[in-house]
Amino acid sequence: IMRPDDANIAGNVHGGTILKMIEEAGAIISTRHCNSQAGEPCVAALARVERTDFLSPMCIGEVANVSAEITYTSRHSVEVQVNVMSENILTGAKKLTNKATLWYVPLSLKNVNKVLEVPPIQYTRKEQEDEGKKRYEEQKLDRLETKQRNGDVIFPIINPEPHTVGYSQSSLIHLVGPSDCTLLGFVHGGVTMKLMDEVAGIVAPRHCKTNIVTASVDAINFHEKIKKGCVITISGRMTFTSNKSMEIEVFVDADPFVDEPRERYRAVSAFFTYVSLSKEGKHLPVPQLLTETEDEKRRFEEGKGRYLQTKAKRQAQMQQA
Repeated sequence: IMRPDDANIAGNVHGGTILKMIEEAGAIISTRHCNSQAGEPCVAALARVERTDFLSPMCIGEVANVSAEITYTSRHSVEVQVNVMSENILTGAKKLTNKATLWYVPLSLKNVNKVLEVPPIQYTRKEQEDEGKKRYEEQKLDRLETKQRNGDVIFPIINPEPHTVGYSQSSLIHLVGPSDCTLLGFVHGGVTMKLMDEVAGIVAPRHCKTNIVTASVDAINFHEKIKKGCVITISGRMTFTSNKSMEIEVFVDADPFVDEPRERYRAVSAFFTYVSLSKEGKHLPVPQLLTETEDEKRRFEEGKGRYLQTKAKRQAQMQQA
């Protein structure tokens, strides 16, 4: 059941809270499957979350029903489909709020750096396996491309102008403790995603000065594990605005703080999209993002490309429906 500390001041449940529930369901079913046959015991670690749309807001007092299903397995990874339903327990009304696809890899309990083989699943149709293999190859390529372009760092700006990138950018520093981690001592993917949503949820209202809700999350790529004792910096900045939405780039950098003389590294990256809402829940126009540097203008155009691509896909899906 959703409680006040799960939601924003308007009573809408934080996107990060829902993402954390989605990841927990995916981790449970993946770990169960990977330990379903005799062999070395393991735990499933999150590698990637495909684009997730927030179809309907969830509110305080509603019950979240999370269901998960394994849809594809490769030799070393598991694809999981997770659906989230909200239920008003007073009226019995239910609605679909989220659909997400996640990818996990099984890591040995004896050696956190060892990826084990995944037991295969039985497909009802040959087409299901072929479609799953295609999705696997696409996400593998995208993860590689994303990791190669992750080198940016966000620096504070003195006295920035309103509606500029520097005005709304935000960072959060967090020391990874035991309660954040799995049995193997690295951070739960859901914990990381919740922190990322918190940062993006600061950037968005700083820009528009209104109530906001998460509309969607682009693919979240987990490039490297974050171990217990690391200090992580979660940074967010506005990259694109349309008339009704804001795209925010969020990335997580890890500093090994205990036992490892390793330099800071990029661990996770994603794009979050938010919409601005009135007190009545109506969409409000979003102030245009003012870009000042060439890098900001480049990121704006890239964000515009992602926005138009998503818009075209949604229109095509509506026509098919």
